[in-house]
Order: sequence, then structure tokens, then C-alpha cells
Amino acid sequence: MTAGVVIVGGGVAGVSTAAALRAGGYTAEVTLVDAGEFPYDRPPLSKDYLAGRATLTEIALQRPEWYDEHKVRLINRRTVSALRPGTGQVELSDGTTVTADRVVLATGGHALRPPIPGADSDRVHVLRTASDADALRARLRPGARVLVVGAGLIGAEVASTAISLGCEVHVVDPIAPPLAAALGDDIATWLHAQHAAAGIRTEQTGVTALRTDPGRIRVDFASNDDSHDFDLAVLGVGMVPDTTLAQAVRLDTDRGVLVDAARVTSNPSVLAVGDSARVRRDGRPLPRVEHWEAAQRDGQIAAATILGTAPPASSAAWFWTDRHGLHVEAVATMSDAETVIVRGELGTPPFSAFGLVGDRVVAAVAVGDSVAVRAARRLIDREIAVDPSRLGDSSVDLKKLVRG
Repeated sequence: MTAGVVIVGGGVAGVSTAAALRAGGYTAEVTLVDAGEFPYDRPPLSKDYLAGRATLTEIALQRPEWYDEHKVRLINRRTVSALRPGTGQVELSDGTTVTADRVVLATGGHALRPPIPGADSDRVHVLRTASDADALRARLRPGARVLVVGAGLIGAEVASTAISLGCEVHVVDPIAPPLAAALGDDIATWLHAQHAAAGIRTEQTGVTALRTDPGRIRVDFASNDDSHDFDLAVLGVGMVPDTTLAQAVRLDTDRGVLVDAARVTSNPSVLAVGDSARVRRDGRPLPRVEHWEAAQRDGQIAAATILGTAPPASSAAWFWTDRHGLHVEAVATMSDAETVIVRGELGTPPFSAFGLVGDRVVAAVAVGDSVAVRAARRLIDREIAVDPSRLGDSSVDLKKLVRG
């Protein structure tokens, strides 16, 4: 009799693994270990949850009864302290053990605090968990002077939320424009400019020191010798994958838990998914993909591996961001494009941009136009040749281009 599967971590990758196992007909025990009260969605942490417009219950990944309905044993408020793959034993932080045939590591990671002097101050915040958001929200009062370091997805969304709450916000990033590789220079420049339009000060620079004084934090920028005073700072400069358990049992790691295409680690009884996993192809680790849908798909692939069924079809990577009332979606990476075709008027939503190599779409970005991104994804996945003039003509139905 099979002992079942233990999933370590209740993010979208872990919950997706459990859901896909049950959807695929897996009948043995499925145990999900989560450090929190219940698994919740992370994208709202920088937006509605941070602003106080949504509760933790409202951003739960599944309804409370879902776990019982799908016979998923949720062990909450605990973590996994040790794996023993040779014995099938998973030891929990309270000293109890769970037996498993396969373990799925969905351990995610923690927000990066770079080695900047003073980055560990209690006035310097990061945003990765609900408790991080709770601590940050308590200080986002009207008039609070907020420095946001990093203008990528998290930093930009936090800045947008902070200005909406009446804070004075200053955003710094050494890259100009942020997200150019993913969105292309023109759209990235326009999108970054929306901060200034909303009343946020932006500056192309880095931070060299953070010094906490009574009631404030003094910040040194790389671009000048002056110190600047803020009430708090938020670091939105990336995350570090949690490989602690993997390293403890000597799994192969390299800035992530190394897995093959089936999401199997160097130990065949252990799989890894989500932000902590890094696929190795032809012996070489690929860049980790940290987007929501990528984590969901990882869970589906791991479940297919355990079930012995075909994995879900691959698709071009997709992500989204919301800021200043704008909904932005992107598929693949615009830096791969040779030419760019704009549909609509750039800067006047809704509009979209398609990156092409020859007559094939390789990437797209849309502002307020989800239909365009869905069409672009199908064009990429199916490798459909397109007429660039028709692609840029807003009167042409994109569905017709998808049909070829």
C-alpha cells in the first residue's frame, strides 16, 4: 500500500500539486504542510491586501472546505524540519513524522535583503509574506515618507499602493527603464513614467547605506553624497530560493533546487516545484521563473510525474502586474524580438505591442487588453506566421490571425 505524497509548502505551486494529483485520480494520501494558518495567494500582498481592501481569508488559494472535499490533509502552522528520503519519513517542527513515498518541495523563498549597511533595520521592510504586508501596512500612513528600492513588479506595486494611501513615495532603481527586457524599452519607459504622473518621485540610482536614527531612516544614494530622510524603506530587489531542506539531504542545488523536466531532483523520491526549483536541461541550469502561472504549471507537471501521465502542454511564459489603475500583461520576453508592432496608440490604453522575429510573434505586452495577450500566446505556441500590417491594424480581429 502506497504511503502517499507529502507537499512541503502551501504556495500556489504546492496547492496546484495537490489539486492536480486529485484531479488526475490519485487515491493515496496527500499531505500539505504549511507554516501559516492556510495557503494564501501572494500577488494581492502588494495590492489589495496591503491597502486593507482584502482580508487574508479573501485571498486564500482554496476555500477552507476544499481540503476536506478533496481529501488533502492540511497540516498548518508547522514546517518540515527534516527529510529522510531513504526511510520515507518527513519530520515536522513539532517532532511528529509523516510517511511518504514521494516528497514535493514547494518551499518558495524569502525576500532578498542585499548586503547594504543597515538593511536589517526594523524600519527597512520587505514583502514576501502576509506578516510582511501586515508590518508594512501599519506604517503606510498618510504623509509617511516611503522609500521604495527597486522598481520591478513588487516595488512598483508597493509604490502604487503607498501613494494611494496618502504616503509620500520615492522610488529608486539603477536600471532605466525597469522591466525593459520583459516589456521593451518604449512600454517600460511609459509604464515607469506613470509613477511620476501619480505623484511619485523616481530616480535612477542605487542605495549605499541605510542608517536608522530616532524616528527616521537616513539613506545614502549612490548618485550623490547627500543623505535623505524617510520614515521607512521597502526593499523590492528580488528573492532567494529556500534550499535548506534540499541541501540538508544533499540534493543538487545551484541558486535553486535542481530538477529535470519532470521536476524530479537528484533523488528520485523527491520533486521540487515553484520559485525554489530550477530546471536543468542538457546538464545546464536554466534561469528560474518566478511568475504565478509558472508555479501553478510546475505543480501540474510534478503531479503528472507522480501519476505517470503526460505533463500539460508547454506554453509561452505569462505574467501580469497592476499599478496606478493599469492592468499590464506580458507573454514571453520582448528582448527576444527583432521588430515591434504596436496595436492601438502606445500610451493610450487599451493598447498592445507584439514582438516579432520575421513573420512570427515571439512576445507581446498589453495594457488593458487581455484579449491581445491571449491571442499572442496562441500565435507563439502554434508558431503561426502573421502579416505585420494586419497585426497592427486594430480593425482586424486577432482571432482571425490565430486561425491563420
